[in-house]
Amino acid sequence: MGKKAKTSRKGKKAWRANISTEDIDDFFEKSTKDALSGGSLTSAPTESLFVIDKSQDLSVKKKIEKKREKVLRVDSMLKKNPFVEAVPSSKQKISKKKKKEAFKAEDAPKDESVPDSGMVLMWGDGGQHGRKARQVSKQSVIPAVEVEAPGCSYNPSFESHQDSLAQAVAEEMQKAYKIELGPQPVPLTVMGEVVDEDDKYFIEADDGSDDDMNEDDPAIEKRPLKTKRVTRVELNKRARKKELHKKEAEAKKKQELTKDIDNLPDILQEIAKEDEEKKKKHLRKAIAKQERLKACPPRLGKYKFQPAPPQVLLSEELTGSLRKLKGCATLARDRFKSLEKRGLIPPSAKSGRK
Repeated sequence: MGKKAKTSRKGKKAWRANISTEDIDDFFEKSTKDALSGGSLTSAPTESLFVIDKSQDLSVKKKIEKKREKVLRVDSMLKKNPFVEAVPSSKQKISKKKKKEAFKAEDAPKDESVPDSGMVLMWGDGGQHGRKARQVSKQSVIPAVEVEAPGCSYNPSFESHQDSLAQAVAEEMQKAYKIELGPQPVPLTVMGEVVDEDDKYFIEADDGSDDDMNEDDPAIEKRPLKTKRVTRVELNKRARKKELHKKEAEAKKKQELTKDIDNLPDILQEIAKEDEEKKKKHLRKAIAKQERLKACPPRLGKYKFQPAPPQVLLSEELTGSLRKLKGCATLARDRFKSLEKRGLIPPSAKSGRK
């Protein structure tokens, strides 16, 4: 492309020919547009530009309220279900301060303007009111450390030592008698005479002969059963007898009722006596249960609790000195038996060393 030809600038006419009038054309276009649209926005007042709409649009308001009432699926899954209990492992410990705050919040009057959606925070304090109280374990009646009898000492008196020995012997004899006098186990094999193979066939043939004969006889099966015809006189006699029995039963019932009414004071005394016996029986059961809990713990596992034998020294083992006392490693076993007896751990089976 060639260079633009230079214009002459010698006179005023040449200058006017080369002056640009684009800004003037733009101004005229803008002013005509403003006149057609209702005037320029820069010169218009603020009140005409911004208007506050005070009219109520009911349809839009209803739509907003409807949207607010709608619960999403994720929110419905987090809603508290009254038929489902809380998981015990998810229960959190509540401090005393938080408990006081929760009680204050419950006592404070609720704001009725706020709708109760029934939503509960999973990890917040909002779900604490629906939880159960913490279960407190019952204290065992058996002490943690039991004191043995005086006869179990390393230097006991003769009388106390003989008493402890007699008690230990009685326990061992009771175990032996229980095994001897108890029910005998079912034997695996039954003693008897050996039967030959030839005799087996004869025994089997004798057992099934009578049944086969009865089954094969067609005359017995086809024999007609004779039924006696009941007449009208017999039917009337049966009906009168039945009615008589019914009247006698009603009269006997009325007689027993009048007899019970006459003996009402005696019946009341019997009822009071039975109630007193039931109370005594209940008291005896409670005392027996307490005594049983002192002796052995409640059933926890598969095996029953077997108490340890009393640690009594024999007469030849008594030395009267701690220095000459024979050592035995029963301390760990004693603590383990104490835990089992108090019901803290379930009893285990006896396992011998391999």
